[in-house]
Amino acid sequence: MKGRLEQAFVHARKRKRAAFIPYITAGDPTASRTVVLARSLERAGADVLELGVPFTDPIADGPTNQRAAERALSQGTTLSSVLAIVRELRFSSTIPVVLFSYFNPVHAYGLARFAVDAAAAGVDGVLFTDVPVDEAEAAREALRRVGIDLVLIVAPTSTRERVKAVRKLAGSFVYFVARIGVTGTRATLEEGLQDQVRMVRKLTRSRVAVGFGVSTPEQVSRISQFADGVVVGSALVQRIGELGDAPELPGEIEALARSFALATKRK
Repeated sequence: MKGRLEQAFVHARKRKRAAFIPYITAGDPTASRTVVLARSLERAGADVLELGVPFTDPIADGPTNQRAAERALSQGTTLSSVLAIVRELRFSSTIPVVLFSYFNPVHAYGLARFAVDAAAAGVDGVLFTDVPVDEAEAAREALRRVGIDLVLIVAPTSTRERVKAVRKLAGSFVYFVARIGVTGTRATLEEGLQDQVRMVRKLTRSRVAVGFGVSTPEQVSRISQFADGVVVGSALVQRIGELGDAPELPGEIEALARSFALATKRK
């Protein structure tokens, strides 16, 4: 039987659209609200949920996601509580969940223990922002044993040799960084993005989801014509930061996410 991640991409392709992958930070504004927001995103049309593990030194994140991590950490969010959020979500949802994490929290937790506990909680994939492909074998093996995909990152600066190396370890998809730098909303997309995605798909023989800086429905629509999935994070995280724990938060995020989900249709 195909896993949830695999099924999500197959489901989206059959409906002639790219998979919509929203990102939010676990614990922002609270753990309980994270579960509510996850359900809102699912109702809006999310195919996969990317859940950020807050970390004290998020070097790959721009100001918006850094502030979200700070808010989550101020609520006492830990890796253990992120897994608890996933467990609670599993009572009411089967949406695939990919944890977006730096390696330090997992190293402190213990890689083997983390893999087992993440699988028990219902995690489908893990993306480490700071583990290069040539150092990812141990993480991939620990996760593979419990049926969790390792999601690897490919950047515009990655050499062909490094991209080819991803093929050996890639799971259901690889994450292509749409631009050089940190996360954050951007008004325009990088030139040559379509050609880069095609090259990555050819060399890795894997699906390609594009993220980092994708922040408008128009950008989502453009990327959806050639990518297998589109990740939208900072635009959602920014709105969460603006609304905080306001009663209208779930509805506002659902409406915003729906505008992105609708834009994933292929022409």
